[in-house]
Amino acid sequence: MMPTVVILAGGEATRLSPVTKAMPKSMVELEGRPFIAHQLEILKKNDVKRVVICAGYLGHMVKDYIHKAGDLGLKVEFSFDGDKLLGTAGAIRKALPLLENDFAVMYGDSYLTEDFRPIAGFFLKSGKKGLMTVFKNENKWDISNIVFDGGQLVKYDKKNLTKEMKYIDYGLLFFKKEVFSKIIEGRVADLADLCTELVNGGHMAGYEVKTRFYEIGSFQGLEDTKKYLQNTSEG
Repeated sequence: MMPTVVILAGGEATRLSPVTKAMPKSMVELEGRPFIAHQLEILKKNDVKRVVICAGYLGHMVKDYIHKAGDLGLKVEFSFDGDKLLGTAGAIRKALPLLENDFAVMYGDSYLTEDFRPIAGFFLKSGKKGLMTVFKNENKWDISNIVFDGGQLVKYDKKNLTKEMKYIDYGLLFFKKEVFSKIIEGRVADLADLCTELVNGGHMAGYEVKTRFYEIGSFQGLEDTKKYLQNTSEG
């Protein structure tokens, strides 16, 4: 059975301004539907039964949409940051009461076509505290920030980039709940920093995927994702 998936959808999406001045990134329309609808459809196809959306900036709009959409074929719950944005890891920390021991995380702007099920199985067998899916990007779709060699995550660092970094975080991660327990609830914390610590400590497995990721975090990414969805629907 697929674990619960957390969608990180709390950011202000400044790179998509002015589009996101009046709506959160999850509500940006593609092919006649908000982006969150496309994400939930992907999760349903991957046998996910339960989703927790970590919401922040204009998150009530996403909740209203889900409520009005009715039966989506999976259970959707919300965890709101509150008066201040908590960052990606801080948001997960706040959502812990809603999560089981093992869960998955995807970003609120990611559209991922890879089959999640074998990755979930790989994580459970790995015995690691976390798993990061990686893609050999070579700076093509975004800036590469991972050294992945011999099936192992050697280095992950978004701040100190080196020429040896050929891979990038694909956008699907798995964690054990204990990873977030050391974060003080209500504190701002970044998931990238936490992942760097896990990789450096040898606590994070790596899983290489072969298909590129799509995202709507930038205008170029938004256009690429629109084209992909158009071509897929036409096919």
